Amino acid sequence: MVLDSLKDAGGNDVDLSIYKGKVLLIVNVASQCGLTNSNYTELSTLYERYKDKGLEILAFPCNQFGAQEPGTNEQILDFACTRFKAEYPIFDKVDVNGGNAAPIYKFLKSRKGSLFGSGIKWNFTKFLVDKEGHVVDRYAPTTSPLSFEKKIKKLLGLV
Repeated sequence: MVLDSLKDAGGNDVDLSIYKGKVLLIVNVASQCGLTNSNYTELSTLYERYKDKGLEILAFPCNQFGAQEPGTNEQILDFACTRFKAEYPIFDKVDVNGGNAAPIYKFLKSRKGSLFGSGIKWNFTKFLVDKEGHVVDRYAPTTSPLSFEKKIKKLLGLV
């Protein structure tokens, strides 16, 4: 990837090299979105099934869509970890569009635009990255994470 490190929701630097050789599912999340329950539930299911097989889910809270992630990082962590038992990494709140877009999102969007341009359109846009760091797929907010489980298994070498 194009970055060396990111900040997690606790304010700690996370060295991206720890994800080398893993399949990544990168998602911009929000706690007050109509898509929150289904996405967080299914993300937790996928993580539970495949975390020991090489899948990492990287969640990036974002408040750019309908102000649906207004909380502090501490509140976001509490919400995701308590309500949805999220065990995957949750990072510092970021912008995914515009001049202040996080570098990781600039990279992802440059590799996989959408039918309507490269901009992220809403919460829970999902990017699937293979073990070599190539962005292989981009999924719409309404796409169920479990609907591309077979693709994840294939990237993990399980099928």
